[in-house]
Amino acid sequence: MRTHQLVLTWIEKQLSDGQLSVGGRLPAERTLAEQLAVSRTSVREAIRILEAMGVVRAGVGSGPEAGTVVISDPTAALGSALRLHVATQHLPVSDIVETRILLETWAAARAKPDAPQLELAATLLGEMDAVERAAPADDFLALDIRFHLALADAAGNAVVSAMMGSLRESIQGYTARFTANLQDWDATASRLQAEHRDILAAIRNDDGARAATLVAAHIEGYYREGGVGRPAER
Repeated sequence: MRTHQLVLTWIEKQLSDGQLSVGGRLPAERTLAEQLAVSRTSVREAIRILEAMGVVRAGVGSGPEAGTVVISDPTAALGSALRLHVATQHLPVSDIVETRILLETWAAARAKPDAPQLELAATLLGEMDAVERAAPADDFLALDIRFHLALADAAGNAVVSAMMGSLRESIQGYTARFTANLQDWDATASRLQAEHRDILAAIRNDDGARAATLVAAHIEGYYREGGVGRPAER
């Protein structure tokens, strides 16, 4: 086992045993190196890995922000890994889209009609209405991402929310580029908004089955219009 992996293993055990938790701080670099009988370089390498994974935030200097603090951002590593694998074309975008459909339909079917995240979703719809259609689609699509994540969060499953965030991050760039394939972005954006409202209404009416059906048609329709078919269509 490489020495930085010893550090990672120790930190994982501390988290599992409850000796470390979100908001807690790791021992100082020198202290941890001496405690585990490894070099400070190995400790720094382990910390960099944990930062990339969204497990810790390393601060420098002195004061309340100094030191290495345990955080929880599971989408950081998942999103980065998926984005890189999509870029290498090892993971086809169409397969990721299909996975997104699986997750979003599950979440839509189980979203709670009184979930506070639905208020955020409604606010985001208003902000999307205010976006100038003549402007680049990026602003609209950024709000669209937040809308879909709010709906997923309304299901109350932290793992599904993390996976959703990672999938959306991994295909965000591709989603924006698909707009070049659209004949009339203004018409597409108007249609997407109408579909968004129908989905939100179904959830608020506690009609999970209808919400799931609408979400699947919504996602498939956009990507099909943008030129990305589902695996069965390739």
